[in-house]
Amino acid sequence: MGLQDDVTPLLITFNEIQNIGRTVGRLGWAKRIVVVDSGSTDGTLEFLTKDPRIEVHHRAFDGFAEQCNFGLSLVRTEWALSLDADYELSDEVVANLQGLQPAAEEAGFRVRFVYRIHGRPLRGSLYPPRTVLYRVRGARYENEGHGHRIRLSGKVSELDGVIFHDDRKPLARWLSAQLKYAAIEAAHLLKAQPAELTLADRIRRRGWLAPFLVVAYVLIVKRALLDGRAGWFYAFQRLAAEVLLALELIDRRLSGRSPEEVGAG
Repeated sequence: MGLQDDVTPLLITFNEIQNIGRTVGRLGWAKRIVVVDSGSTDGTLEFLTKDPRIEVHHRAFDGFAEQCNFGLSLVRTEWALSLDADYELSDEVVANLQGLQPAAEEAGFRVRFVYRIHGRPLRGSLYPPRTVLYRVRGARYENEGHGHRIRLSGKVSELDGVIFHDDRKPLARWLSAQLKYAAIEAAHLLKAQPAELTLADRIRRRGWLAPFLVVAYVLIVKRALLDGRAGWFYAFQRLAAEVLLALELIDRRLSGRSPEEVGAG
């Protein structure tokens, strides 16, 4: 018997009609799917309620970790598969779920991502591997900057295959989200001790260097230059995100607030 029989996909949604069909379309093996929605009004809920396997639970958004932890409380299987609403499982990941037999010490599995721009895969991206498959018992999400991270007690192994990240929501929605993320990320970077930050985050914390580096890094090191318009689009997306963060950091420092006020947001 494959592990997939003891896995519940967990999705967090808010106005994902441009993406949700592709995500759910790769979950035909799942017996039950848990969705935590924070007020979708674009047709997402109407789409989800057509599938009898999907349970939609409504919760006002107060943080990604809080949404995910609420969702975990609703999972009844031993394992959860935590997915953003713009993820697509590859055939290899689905096949691996069918035959996976985790060792007792394995608490979760980390998966690599292939970034897509309107369906066009990039050769590389800044999107890191994530632990998306894990035992529910002892699992807990914590907010980290504008993102969130799962905390597990046990070994995390690599799962063969990739997940495709392909967000097709309107560009205006992306820009609006980046403004919010920049404020949260700036507070996180300024509040953290330097030793707690990665090298990349220490560079970003300076508030001016990252925007100059990110375009070259994406185009040359990640080879987006070879991906045509999709590659340039992704590079400019990353540039815009880093510029917004740099502006947020510089604005907070110029405001003259105390370190406690600056770190608190």
